Amino acid sequence: MKRLLIASLILAAGSAFGQVSIGVSIGAPPPPRVLAVRPVAPGPGFMWVDGYWYPNGRHWKWHDGYWTRAPYSGAHWIAPRYENRQFFNGFWEGDRGRVNHEHKWDKNRDRDYNRFKDHDHHDNH
Repeated sequence: MKRLLIASLILAAGSAFGQVSIGVSIGAPPPPRVLAVRPVAPGPGFMWVDGYWYPNGRHWKWHDGYWTRAPYSGAHWIAPRYENRQFFNGFWEGDRGRVNHEHKWDKNRDRDYNRFKDHDHHDNH
């Protein structure tokens, strides 16, 4: 009965103040790794994305820098950042909207290329 009462009080308090969130803090990421020599671009139209740390569970994981083509013409990369104890993912931005990078694309040479989805019409492939 006590557990039910405590749970009810917690829920009521959360409702009274709007939003309750619980998170796990892993602290600031380590300093960026320094790349001694940037590899040669694989071809025209490729852009270099610097390596960065990103949260993976309760640890930071390093994402090596890489050459890629933008998801659509005119898009530019906004690098991930950590500020005020919060991590913000990197993404592509341009006049056709935002495209988030997904790590499952990392094994593909073109990674981010043609990942833009035109939600009003069709895939822009």
